[in-house]
Amino acid sequence: MYHTIGLITANFDIGGFGVITEERPSVSIPFGGRYRLMDFALSNMVNARIQTVGMITPYRYRSIIDHIGAGKEWDLDRKSGGLYIMPGTVYGFRESDSRFLFRDIQQNLRFFESAADYVLVSSGALVCNIDYADMLDRHDLAGRSVTMLCRRTKPGEHRRGYYLNMTENGIVSDITLGDQGDYLFLDSFIINRSLLLRLTRDFANLGQMDLIEILRLAMNSITVGSYVFDGYVANLAGIRDYFQSSMELLQRPVRRELFNPERQIRTKIHDTPPALYAKGAVVRNSLMAAGSVVEGTVENSVIFRSVRIEKGAVIKNCVLMEKSVVKAGACLENVVCDRSVTITGGTRIQGTPEAPCVLPKGGVI
Repeated sequence: MYHTIGLITANFDIGGFGVITEERPSVSIPFGGRYRLMDFALSNMVNARIQTVGMITPYRYRSIIDHIGAGKEWDLDRKSGGLYIMPGTVYGFRESDSRFLFRDIQQNLRFFESAADYVLVSSGALVCNIDYADMLDRHDLAGRSVTMLCRRTKPGEHRRGYYLNMTENGIVSDITLGDQGDYLFLDSFIINRSLLLRLTRDFANLGQMDLIEILRLAMNSITVGSYVFDGYVANLAGIRDYFQSSMELLQRPVRRELFNPERQIRTKIHDTPPALYAKGAVVRNSLMAAGSVVEGTVENSVIFRSVRIEKGAVIKNCVLMEKSVVKAGACLENVVCDRSVTITGGTRIQGTPEAPCVLPKGGVI
């Protein structure tokens, strides 16, 4: 039986989030009422019975540590293996699309000195629920050096990222960075540990590059396979994507797949009571997290923990993060509200689905 360790990269920024990422790294963005983006990568690895996971953090790591702690909720607070928090580079990236900076790997080589056969690598912002155990089995059975996770794009889809050119038997012949292609790389791959260590020696002077670019340079001497994922993946390239993905969570099939009880998505536990719906409250097609108090009207919205919506307030097509307060008579539509924001009585704020209005953390509007 092969042994695998996990590596999650968090040392990058997703552009297009504006004030949402001014005080937090991208992987700490709240999502789905009670989660952070990083919860999905961590949970997917733990669900595949990976018991040693390293996370490469940016210099702004406070919110990451505050959320995951020692990894207790993911059963990673263990004496053997467990969760390793590792420093990332403080230097800039060569490409804004970079998720796996080679220098971050080089700086943390001691993590890879275990007896593991494979390293499962994932971006900390990959939001999906995937059976990595099946992907690992196929990688081992095929005997390939690398297996890259991807999805087939929709007709006419344009999205910035790495695209895989593949042969009929799923072998990757080239990797290109662009806005269009048949198979979009999903920022996750399996690599043989021995190969990863060899790459750190052979390309020692190219630390400024992304590991995906290094793999492309080495493709003439290694076999790179693919694993096509046909499940739900939240597209998160900016605030518009974030808003649309949040609204997709209101669709029951999406929720059932993303939060599959057989592969639970874990998060930091908060000891808060269930949401309270006061007499006269109206709630339609919305996600309501624990600790919230609703006296007004909520429609087609995602409400995080400990949010208070007073009598006469109207919330439509919104995302309200933790500890926000909407006073009586206020009206919000197509709004993304960061945590601890207070909306004063009688205030009206309206965005559009294509350009939702974003309210910064801790403000009084």
